[in-house]
Amino acid sequence: MTASTKKTANADSTTRPGDFPVIVIGTSAGGLSALSSLVAQLPADFPAAILVVQHMTATSSNEAILRMLADKGNLPCKQAIQHGVIKSGCIYLAQPDHHLMISQGKTVVTKGARENRARPAIDPLFRSAAVEFGNRLIGVILTGYLDDGTSGMEVIRRCGGVCVVQDPADAAYPDMPQNVLNHVKVDHCVPLAEMGSLLTRLALGERGKAIAVPDDIAVEARIAERVLSDLESVEFLGTQLPFNCPGCGGVLWQMKVGNHVRFRCHTGHAYTAAALLAEQTAKMEETLWVALRMFEEHKNLLVKMGAEGSASPSYAERVEQSNIHIRRIKAMLHSNTANADPPG
Repeated sequence: MTASTKKTANADSTTRPGDFPVIVIGTSAGGLSALSSLVAQLPADFPAAILVVQHMTATSSNEAILRMLADKGNLPCKQAIQHGVIKSGCIYLAQPDHHLMISQGKTVVTKGARENRARPAIDPLFRSAAVEFGNRLIGVILTGYLDDGTSGMEVIRRCGGVCVVQDPADAAYPDMPQNVLNHVKVDHCVPLAEMGSLLTRLALGERGKAIAVPDDIAVEARIAERVLSDLESVEFLGTQLPFNCPGCGGVLWQMKVGNHVRFRCHTGHAYTAAALLAEQTAKMEETLWVALRMFEEHKNLLVKMGAEGSASPSYAERVEQSNIHIRRIKAMLHSNTANADPPG
């Protein structure tokens, strides 16, 4: 029996999507182990739908993850599909190289612009789910590098949902939960071993007060879904900056909620400050490698011309100038490698 069909009786005996709570989970480094531990704690009659974004490479396969989650737990696990119906008691996993979002009560799978250098990214799911489900939503951030999910958790809080983070001291990689704690007033911070029982209680408990979706959140959700992609929409969200988006070269706008600063371009790329710095560093390194190759090819051509007697008398000086540039670029590349940011 495959991961997608195991224990389907529980998932298929659900009521309408509006009748049960929804849980969104975001994780990155260390996430497979954390997810495996979490789903093992959930009962077969778990009264909520669960949607998961695990950071992964574009060439990854979900099959092994789905099998692992299904084997470790009591709930059916499926890969999210375009316009899929969301059912209580079922786990939906984002596809590799695709964002997972929610629209009109169904899953949306899209290859939209990367957010925080990731696709799938956590923030688009959390944002769209907050718009869709409001006070029925429970957001969870587990182990991981950098800070994808921090903005999404703030959106969940602003839309009346519940925010839960893994205790950073308990996380294999504490950056993601710690960044949420640094910027968002969370409702619960617990070790992984206590999270299953907490989520069960929250799913069965009373909902908080319903809150109207703020305009800025609704606009960002529509941009991520590619319903909107224009200057006017992004100008509504923030202030234009004098530097460019490293993802597409377009203009960036700065957005700020509380003390949390983010950046977005009108085509859909979005970054936290940490993610923007990491992406700029990666682009700089890419440019340095291209420059290194060009200087080495230029030097090699000069050496060849000199050996054949076709170079000008100054060719030796020009070779040495190229060597100086090559040494400088190699030193910068070595420095970048030594101080590289961890993957998201």
